[in-house]
Amino acid sequence: MLSVNSIFFQYQSKKPVLKDISFLLKKGEHLCVMGESGCGKSTLLKAVYGLLDLNKGTIFWDDTEVLGPKHHLVPGMDFMKHVAQDFDLMPYTSVSENIKKFLSRFYPEEAQKRTQELLEVIEMTAFANVKVKTLSGGQQQRVAIARALAKEPKLILLDEPFSQIDNFKKNSLRRNLFVYLKEKNIACIVATHDKNDALSFADSLLIIRDHKILVNDTPKDIYNNPKENYVAALFDDVSEITINNKKQLFYPHQIKIVKKSELEATVLQSYYKGFYWLIAADFNGQKVFVNHNYNLAYRKIIFFEVKII
Repeated sequence: MLSVNSIFFQYQSKKPVLKDISFLLKKGEHLCVMGESGCGKSTLLKAVYGLLDLNKGTIFWDDTEVLGPKHHLVPGMDFMKHVAQDFDLMPYTSVSENIKKFLSRFYPEEAQKRTQELLEVIEMTAFANVKVKTLSGGQQQRVAIARALAKEPKLILLDEPFSQIDNFKKNSLRRNLFVYLKEKNIACIVATHDKNDALSFADSLLIIRDHKILVNDTPKDIYNNPKENYVAALFDDVSEITINNKKQLFYPHQIKIVKKSELEATVLQSYYKGFYWLIAADFNGQKVFVNHNYNLAYRKIIFFEVKII
């Protein structure tokens, strides 16, 4: 189990980046960390891996304390792997050689089998012998993930792991990766801006604001019961509107356009989304977002109802 206990961290002569952060992560569990840019997500992963010396607090994996550069000549814990946004690959060697870097040379058959297995996970079997320097940023990102998994760490820390990967590859890679981690009982912490990482694959979701934890719960409970606009906006467009003197939050799918209602709005814009349109409308000076099955004209008057999930 990973135990993070009231940790504080600040870079020299700067404001704190992590404030009183505490959480638990069991073996094999997946935690997603979300929040606006600069809130401390990447710094939290570095702290968990042992790349930073904490100002206060402790981090343990079972009975082993995670300590920073003051205590280790080579920072980082050997039972974890950290995939940062700069991939630190060997550019002049092949994809296979990058993955094999941490595997034993005394067991070449096992190393080759393991490499082939990971090439399939990241969907890059055809690139096994291609030099890394010739790959795109998204392909290099996939190689970095495979290399981190080579020795089957107990915990893998992924910082925006799919940020450079094309959408048509991202979805299948994400499924492959998280299924693989579950099969191998590898715990995972993902720092991300992508709601799909959290909603579909995380066991728990931690949201950071102003460098401290705002909420820590299951993705389903957080999505269905967002504490405030900041939380809901991480998942979708949000209508924060006052009805009957009560301010409420609604996702676009919770608002329905009807033939007649007491709630009347004026269309401002329509955005094509493929199989539906996102309609932005004005409701008593408040912006309302609603999903609709066809385009609506500018300034058209609409009536709507709201529903709770």
